[in-house]
Amino acid sequence: MNTAEKIGGLKERNGPLKGVTVLDITRVVAGPFCSMLFADLGATVIKVEHPGEPDYARTFPPFVGNDDEQLSAFFTQFNRNKRGITLNLKSDDGKALLKKLVQKADILVENFRPGTMDKLGLSYEVLRELNPRLVYTAISGFGRTGPNSSKPAYDNTGQAAGGLWSMNGYADMPPVRVGTIIGDLAASLYAAIGTLAALREAEKTGVGQVVDVSQQDSVLTLTENAVVRYTAQKEVASPLGNDHPFVRPYGQFPCKDGYVFFGGYTDKFWAITCTLFGEPEQAKDPAIDTMEKRFDHAVAETRVKPLLERWFANYTKAELEEMAGDKIPLSAIKTIAEVVEDPHIAARNMIVDVPIAGKLIGMFGLPIKLSGAGQMSFEKAPLPGEDNAEVLSRLADVTAAELARLKASGAI
Repeated sequence: MNTAEKIGGLKERNGPLKGVTVLDITRVVAGPFCSMLFADLGATVIKVEHPGEPDYARTFPPFVGNDDEQLSAFFTQFNRNKRGITLNLKSDDGKALLKKLVQKADILVENFRPGTMDKLGLSYEVLRELNPRLVYTAISGFGRTGPNSSKPAYDNTGQAAGGLWSMNGYADMPPVRVGTIIGDLAASLYAAIGTLAALREAEKTGVGQVVDVSQQDSVLTLTENAVVRYTAQKEVASPLGNDHPFVRPYGQFPCKDGYVFFGGYTDKFWAITCTLFGEPEQAKDPAIDTMEKRFDHAVAETRVKPLLERWFANYTKAELEEMAGDKIPLSAIKTIAEVVEDPHIAARNMIVDVPIAGKLIGMFGLPIKLSGAGQMSFEKAPLPGEDNAEVLSRLADVTAAELARLKASGAI
């Protein structure tokens, strides 16, 4: 089946995934972020929402516009470059329309609790009969198998159940969640990787499969060495603040106007640092002259840390970064405002302008840089059902009269 037959004449985006059609029936972030990556890379992504209950991320701040039109920049960031339709999947007509769309799709992404699509009569087993090459990607809190598969979950559920929450924060305080929705984001990233792997297999064999990704599993893989420390030594990871369990100096240090990260723990970087700050003899001090000695917690706290704090206290973040240059691993701990205004971020095209409510709003760009992709464009997120007429007429052969009936019945 060629591209024109597959997407029924819909306008395509440019990019390496041009010609790939994705049905996105996900909500909030764990799912929309995954399909956003596909859309940014050129896939035709069709966001499917309930006509009476659209994605409630549309109600999340910040909002852009005027009294007549207030749109969520949060929603736009994760749903840019997509087409939008509405389907009531609890109605017979809505189910029938989704089945027609599935026949033209390469990928379907959903983030319902496991079992929901089965109850709707839209399980993978049903849909693969209509399209054997369909890649069916399911993102959930605990996955499609296992004793906890039916439990409800949010991002914090993944952080808690995956172990990350228990090891984040400071030793003398209760654990602290990571300051972003890392469970949602990690699950979306793994889902994107798994989906593309399954898509390649489907293109070779004509046979699709289920891509099953859980937030708990995804978070678990972000715990670095915590698992092997437990399985090898029965050591349970706990909050360390900004310290590292075995690498020192490697953490946060104060300076004149804030904080910097410094990780010059190797003998090479340590010697360069001592020279940069005018005390090369410190690199030869027998108490701290080797990496192994500086790893010792007591030595790090009583000898190394005070030395660095004394040096850094004389300079601002910008001055320290300029001194460090490409010689030692030192970076200012930047606010989001500083990151957005960072010339390096601009050079990497990591803040992009996306239309929303008649304005251009800066949002994070795509961190995947492909040499052959050319300059990417970023289009607005769709309004609920904005593309009903075009998508349903071209991909599901729905006539204008039928569209009116479907809308009147609440199916779309």
